[in-house]
Amino acid sequence: MDYAALYQQKLTTADEAVKAVKSGDWVDYGWCTGTPIALDKALAARMDELTDVNFRGGVLMWTPAVFQIPDVASKITWNSWHMGGIERKACTAGFGFYGALRYSELPRWYRENVGRVNVAMFQVAPMDEHGYFSFGPNASHLRAVCEVSDVVIVEVNKNMPRCLGGFEDAVHISQVDMIVEGENPAMGQLGAGGAPTDVDRAVAKLIVEEIPNGACLQLGIGGMPNTVGSMIADSDLKDLGVHTEMYVDAFVDITAAGKINGSKKTIDKGRQVFAFGAGTQKLYDFVNNNPECMSAPVSYTNDARTIAQLDNFISINNAVDIDLFGQVNAETSGVKQISGAGGQLDFVLGAYLSKGGKSFICCSSTFKNKDGSIASRIRPTLEHGSVVTDARPCVHWFVTEYGKVCLKGLSSWQRAEALISVAHPDFREQLIADADKMHIWKRSNKR
Repeated sequence: MDYAALYQQKLTTADEAVKAVKSGDWVDYGWCTGTPIALDKALAARMDELTDVNFRGGVLMWTPAVFQIPDVASKITWNSWHMGGIERKACTAGFGFYGALRYSELPRWYRENVGRVNVAMFQVAPMDEHGYFSFGPNASHLRAVCEVSDVVIVEVNKNMPRCLGGFEDAVHISQVDMIVEGENPAMGQLGAGGAPTDVDRAVAKLIVEEIPNGACLQLGIGGMPNTVGSMIADSDLKDLGVHTEMYVDAFVDITAAGKINGSKKTIDKGRQVFAFGAGTQKLYDFVNNNPECMSAPVSYTNDARTIAQLDNFISINNAVDIDLFGQVNAETSGVKQISGAGGQLDFVLGAYLSKGGKSFICCSSTFKNKDGSIASRIRPTLEHGSVVTDARPCVHWFVTEYGKVCLKGLSSWQRAEALISVAHPDFREQLIADADKMHIWKRSNKR
């Protein structure tokens, strides 16, 4: 097959391509750095002709043009698989909604549950000599999206890194309906945030001392996991592996420090496995055409059965708060969705199934309210409306700057006692009183 000729046959403009979208359609915008740009602008320009267009996507790194059209809430609905600041604003404006999920299930959801996608459009790397467009650092669930879409439109970006994988990391030109050559913008940048705080460093130290040589790492996003990554890079640890949902800059830094070689991994030996990635340019440069990095669908990376095969698996993720029963909320503030479930529960479950594995949920012991007052992240019960991201039987290790506790094997009063022991000292007496009222406190000399 002459792929170059086929490419020219399918090549069109963004304005022409978006004519495939009709009122009432479901349009998939891909994922993270793969969210379309030229196609998005072209579709926004014709939205006055359309009504009730439903979009799916997630981990937005810039505000789509379709969000900026007049009277947006009457024209579109944005359905997000994960929430960030941009998606939160869409929810507040009345046209954004979150779809709760275990991220590992998303490819199957597309194939079996969400129904047909009318039009899929997303950014890809340039076609290779075999006719494949790499999804870049966004394998995640995009192959499944392509399989269930009536029309697939790819927007080629020369700056999109070509991420190697093995399966479901690319789409072939024979499965693409239209090709648009985009504006070749730089990849969306996601920094590590501000400098680590004393609390971040205290929590990171408690976790790093639990990591053995040869461990396999999963890091969530946020200040504490990033600080753990920096501390690992400066440590004496060796022969580490990577198997993660999101590939972040910390892994590049740990690799540069000579700590990662994947030699002890029981599967995918020597390869750093991820479902998607976002960070600074050094990350995109590192993953580009790098055989050490393996881009794979999230149904593989996050499957507890996959994770369980990796010995000494270490999972590190953030939380918003936790109650004295051990229920973890990692995604809402009351009824307000501020993040998403993502794969946190996947890795909590999978790490515990791993031989020698541990999962760590970490957070600061307190937070500051809008009025400047300080409140405890360890609460008697979760705030009204808060969701449970990790059910109480699932949580393994919980860490604050005041210590770390293993919650496995504990009765309700033991769990309450353990959690209160790592709460901020100013709140411990009140938490004891609250636990007593809820009949989960056993009076003992530890009081």
